[in-house]
Amino acid sequence: MQDIIKKTFGGLSAQYYIRQLFFGAIFSSLIIYMLISGNKPIEFTLIFLLAINTFLYPYSRFVYESIVEFIMGNNVFFVNAIFMLVVKIFTMLLCWGFSIFVAPIGLAYLYWHHSKTAS
Repeated sequence: MQDIIKKTFGGLSAQYYIRQLFFGAIFSSLIIYMLISGNKPIEFTLIFLLAINTFLYPYSRFVYESIVEFIMGNNVFFVNAIFMLVVKIFTMLLCWGFSIFVAPIGLAYLYWHHSKTAS
């Protein structure tokens, strides 16, 4: 069991995981801030869902970036910086929101990849 956890959840580099975790925490913080400033009660199930999305976000983002890298290759595009920032935030929000569904794909790939390289 410990081997499975190490190959899946420990499959990303610490630097990458912490960086993506930081951005995922920003989305959770913004939602909590909006609820608090709107005098809405914060339920435990919402906190639980925010935490799950935040902790799975790095794996969801890994899947997204792997797909984009596969499609785009090493090409470089020159576009307006504001447009690119808006697109990046939108894709980050999508990856965060759907991380509970997308992250298992990344975890399965990481397990397969680290199992293959271990043998």
